[in-house]
Amino acid sequence: MNKIVLPLDVDTAEKAVGLVELLKDDVGAFKVGLELVNSAGLDVFAKITQAGAGKIFYDCKFHDIPNTVAGACRAAAALGIWMLNVHCTGGFAMMKATKDAAAEQSAKLGVQTPLVIGVTMLTSIDQDTLNNVIRVPGSVADEVVHLSVLAQKAGLDGVVASPHEIEVIREACGPDFVIVTPGVRPTGADIGDQKRVMTPAEAVAKGADYLVIGRPITKADDPRAAAQQITSSCMR
Repeated sequence: MNKIVLPLDVDTAEKAVGLVELLKDDVGAFKVGLELVNSAGLDVFAKITQAGAGKIFYDCKFHDIPNTVAGACRAAAALGIWMLNVHCTGGFAMMKATKDAAAEQSAKLGVQTPLVIGVTMLTSIDQDTLNNVIRVPGSVADEVVHLSVLAQKAGLDGVVASPHEIEVIREACGPDFVIVTPGVRPTGADIGDQKRVMTPAEAVAKGADYLVIGRPITKADDPRAAAQQITSSCMR
């Protein structure tokens, strides 16, 4: 299984299609986030599917009252996506409503139910930000585990968390709980705005299911070779 999820962090459908056509054989899935959707519209899902994107992770990060998020999830389930996410801080009821809506709408449409995962803590948030800016007490790891357990109880399939929390999530939630890890950078790569990072091989060794890796691939002189090298490093 190819564990790389490539973010399509571009502002046009044409650029997204170009990345899919270039890298569809070298990554496991493509992530569509807020920049692309708000720039290119929801038609982009059909366009990148046609271009060869076999698995699409809609990084929508829904966070609202349960009824509103459930409605948004029903609409998203019709887009033919493989996975979508919500913020765990929306609470138990919101997460449960999202999962229930995804299952109900997928059954109605006769399509596979997308995985629904919860965003625990953005990887741009460090200990100081958590405690002194957001003013949540305790450690980042404790908060991530608390939110992961809450997501699992609400019926979610997994979570998004930094690689530094993989092991404690695994211990709390078991081997079948999906862990998607951003903040993954090959040795020597620019960490950008990420604060809790790890190499791909380290993240996989700790138990990550999927690795969100963008700029080290898309900004490389040879993106295909960069993706292949990262995949190879995870299999050693």
